[in-house]
Amino acid sequence: MELYNDGRHICVAFRNLVKGEAVQANQFFIVDNEHAALIDPGGELTYTALFMAMSEYINVKNLDYVVASHQDPDIVASLNKWMVGTDAKVVVPALWERFIPHFTRPGKTEGRLLAIPDEGVNLQLGGITLKALPAHFMHAEGNFQFYDPVSKILFSGDLGANLCPVEDLDKPVTQLKEVLPYMEGFHKRYINGNKVCRFWANMVRGLDIDMIVPQHGRALTGVAIEQFIRWIEQLECGVDLMTQDNYRIP
Repeated sequence: MELYNDGRHICVAFRNLVKGEAVQANQFFIVDNEHAALIDPGGELTYTALFMAMSEYINVKNLDYVVASHQDPDIVASLNKWMVGTDAKVVVPALWERFIPHFTRPGKTEGRLLAIPDEGVNLQLGGITLKALPAHFMHAEGNFQFYDPVSKILFSGDLGANLCPVEDLDKPVTQLKEVLPYMEGFHKRYINGNKVCRFWANMVRGLDIDMIVPQHGRALTGVAIEQFIRWIEQLECGVDLMTQDNYRIP
């Protein structure tokens, strides 16, 4: 599904490539003036169909970046195939720089990894600057989100994830209450704690956002964006909810 297309700058979401028992996951593709970045490409389940779909937009061999928000297998387990099939640089959080090579063959990542420092970084892509925003502990210890200033889309990784019915995936969320039943349990377990939620909310209020697109589920648009920011800012989650009952010898 094309999220944005002005003829020179294109953002595409792939939502239905994971089949079977695996968790649903979205993959994202940004093209600007024939330069391209692939965000959170997923694992073996997505590679072939994703490669073919991207071929409609560019020569995939010339892909500029494969971008991983963090180290999970549903994020970047297909890395070895992308290293072989393209000339792309692999953009990863610095914290996971020495873990990511475990997804590929010895020496394959040498000279091709770009490590994102904890404070984030600006990535040049064609004529735009793609912003890697700190999202530490949401849920990974070293974690980033990516903001596209042309489309005004925030690719938010696991934050905002909503494990909704597959038939609803292409329907943008216009009121947060539509997806809260599919969102609340995930965030309470996978996001570290309210402190980081408040820091994140303070940060993103400085951005002009037309859409928040998580790695799982439906995109948030319109008033749902500010509703989500207010909701996450107040959410108790992760270690906030832990008690001694969660730490007992079975």
